Amino acid sequence: MAQGEVYVRRAESLKDKIRHLLINVVHDKKKSPLALLELIDDIQRLGLEHILQDDIHRALHFVKESNAAEFKIISTLQLFALEVFKVFKDDQGNFIEILSQDVKGILSLYEASYLGLDGEDVLDEAKIFARKHLEDIKENIDPNLRELVNHSLDLPLNYQINRLEARWYIDAYSRTQNANYDLLELAKLEYNMVQSAHQKDAIDMSRWWKNLDLLKTLPFARNRLVECFIWSVGAAYEPQHNYCREVITKLVCLITIIDDVYDVYSTLDEAKLFTYAVERWDANAVEDLPDYMKLCFLALYNTVNEFAYDTLKETGLNIIPCLKETWVRHCKAYLLEATWFHNGYKPTLDEYLDNASVSVGVPLILVNVYFAMHPKITKEALLFLKSNPGLIHLSSMVVRLTDDLATSSAELERGDNIKSIQCYMNDKGVTEEVAREYIRDLTDETWKKLNAALLADSPVSKEFIKVCIHKARAAEAMYQYGDGHGDPSNTPSFS
Repeated sequence: MAQGEVYVRRAESLKDKIRHLLINVVHDKKKSPLALLELIDDIQRLGLEHILQDDIHRALHFVKESNAAEFKIISTLQLFALEVFKVFKDDQGNFIEILSQDVKGILSLYEASYLGLDGEDVLDEAKIFARKHLEDIKENIDPNLRELVNHSLDLPLNYQINRLEARWYIDAYSRTQNANYDLLELAKLEYNMVQSAHQKDAIDMSRWWKNLDLLKTLPFARNRLVECFIWSVGAAYEPQHNYCREVITKLVCLITIIDDVYDVYSTLDEAKLFTYAVERWDANAVEDLPDYMKLCFLALYNTVNEFAYDTLKETGLNIIPCLKETWVRHCKAYLLEATWFHNGYKPTLDEYLDNASVSVGVPLILVNVYFAMHPKITKEALLFLKSNPGLIHLSSMVVRLTDDLATSSAELERGDNIKSIQCYMNDKGVTEEVAREYIRDLTDETWKKLNAALLADSPVSKEFIKVCIHKARAAEAMYQYGDGHGDPSNTPSFS
């Protein structure tokens, strides 16, 4: 028996054990629903949700139906309903100080605050209260709990991507006193098997990138294949989404290269020529371009048409008009930025964000992802995608703002346009420190709107909605310690 098959069989055996564990916790009258929620939290943080999702849903549904009154109280607490938070406030409307003695409770309160929606002021208060007390007490608690606190303060769970969290939590969970070793072994096996699938994808993408050979004619452009692939893993890590990762990787590579063409190298007239070639969407348009742009345009043209071919083969639908439209919109956003730069124009923050939420590339990527994920494409979904819905726009905004917070100073030094931070400084006449604080707050407010968009009815699948939220999370991780896309020394690692 091959070694890989041995691992698969062992993983299946462990999955059965965890399924039985879930059932036992559900039916154990001595355990409260909170025990089930804590087990599910461990399963999710260990990166196992994608293989136990149906079992989790069944367990939650059974407990909810069987223990309606108790489960309503506990689950409401765990899912952070607003009315529960109000119980923890005194007559003056402040959070009760004695709560700070319950570190786990405060940590849950802090994580909960990042799930809030626009207008839920009590969650903003909860965040301030919880963060203050976690920062004050984290040096005087159990080392394992302190590790959890530090990790959460560094980046809350709602902003974290699955693979990074799973890799970190496997180590953290192994050090806890009551770790379930079957669960831990399954997490390690599954992580390694998923990692193996990602490594195969990365090899395929490396071969594609080498054959494309764009940097030969564009030596000024960034060579960021690994970083582009990490974006794809952050957005769609499940093994079955390998084609989705291929599409994302190729698109992010092309976006990075073309961004550098517009921002770093081309004259304004050359940028106009490239934009017009994209509008024509004709291979013959390459003849009107400068030599250094010809290979770039054909790489774009052939790659996008290949995506369209795959979709036509699978669904019978010609999506070239839709993909062309997204690329025209994207390149026009680049052209506007180039025009601003060459004319010395300083946009207002609103002008900048209206355009930059497109030029960041997320709308383009997500439209392609939808086609990559869906064998059946509905008219309702197409109209939804064309409307630039909040789900896509808000994800784009998170990516744009986190990018600006990490990269704006370096990009200005290399001759790029001003970013949101500088726009706000110009608008309000404030210091960079004040502007950065405002943009970080704006990012958090955008997350609240994105949280609401995830709950709204839409004609797209839950799998696609997950990719939209994961894309925003990938940006938080990619730019957490600086420019993880542009500077390899800051790129997140899954090893």
